[in-house]
Amino acid sequence: MGIFDFLSGEFIDVIHWTDDTRDTMVWRFEREAHEIKYGAKLTVREGQAAVFVHEGQLADVFSPGLYMLETNNMPILTTLNHWDHGFKSPFKSEVYFVNTTRFSDLKWGTKNPIICRDPEFGPVRIRAYGTYTVKVSDPALFLTEIVGTDGEFTMDEISFQIRNIIVQAFSRIVASSGIPVLDMAANTADMGKLVASEITKVVSEYGLIIPEFYIENISLPEAVEAAMDKRTSMGIVGNLDGYMKFNAAEAMGAENSAMASSMGAGMGAGMGMAMAAQTGPWGARPATTAAPAAQTPPPPPVEHVWHIAENGETTGPFSKAEMGQMAAKGTLKRSSYVWTPGQDGWLQAEDVRELAQLFTIAPPPPPPGA
Repeated sequence: MGIFDFLSGEFIDVIHWTDDTRDTMVWRFEREAHEIKYGAKLTVREGQAAVFVHEGQLADVFSPGLYMLETNNMPILTTLNHWDHGFKSPFKSEVYFVNTTRFSDLKWGTKNPIICRDPEFGPVRIRAYGTYTVKVSDPALFLTEIVGTDGEFTMDEISFQIRNIIVQAFSRIVASSGIPVLDMAANTADMGKLVASEITKVVSEYGLIIPEFYIENISLPEAVEAAMDKRTSMGIVGNLDGYMKFNAAEAMGAENSAMASSMGAGMGAGMGMAMAAQTGPWGARPATTAAPAAQTPPPPPVEHVWHIAENGETTGPFSKAEMGQMAAKGTLKRSSYVWTPGQDGWLQAEDVRELAQLFTIAPPPPPPGA
């Protein structure tokens, strides 16, 4: 250092810090041999605190304001040096400026999944992430416990430790909360307050507080998410029997459409070949009688199945053949109430055209000699 820099340090009597960064928590005011003139002015801005350290011992802490460094406003430093009121010489001390504003938008997340016991799915593994803010509440304690003699201490140097504290507290609270994993998303605000309270108990020993803590997302294992999707689908479907019938009818319609399209394409190809054969390279040929096109047989009739109501209970379904056997045995009577899909309510068997004939067929004559 040159003579000009040394003289500048001797004559500068204003101690202050203007922070132009976003992550500096502590900054040490550098002076030649740490000499501070008696009567120098100390400027502490809002969101700052100034801590004096004399010969390795923590001395006075100044809150925001403008100070004249004299014995009357530096009681601890005066006691450490055994100064009297007539002391006018420069003194050697280190001045640390501590940023007391909030450091926001800090990220946290679980590296490994957290195992908790769910009342419905059993042991499950979850992951979570979010943001938090941190603030220095006790500059002197923070300086002695964390910073030490570091001339410039940034948020990155302690954020890893705070994240570990957060994950530990979050894991303990989630595992003991008893909240089902399906309801955790609706309780993130309350869980965030509990986690912030637990974290503050630990970081307060460092001179820090956690003013805000947010849980942005709690992710579930793929198996649990798949079960949730199935449950949602079942809730949307509602009547499973009707849904299966609808799917079957839709599939049948798609199959009939594909068959019709295939038949149309085949008929078009056949007509094209016939026209090409009639025309040929020598012009049109006399029309000949075309063989009748093969027709597709209609779909077989749908066989009904029947349910029988008797004494307040229903049995079935039974095929028509089984209904005929019961009519022959007498277990199915004309007055028996029956129902088949598509029928409007329960009807007596004799009022159903398809079943009425079961009661009109006369038995064959008995064999000779019977």
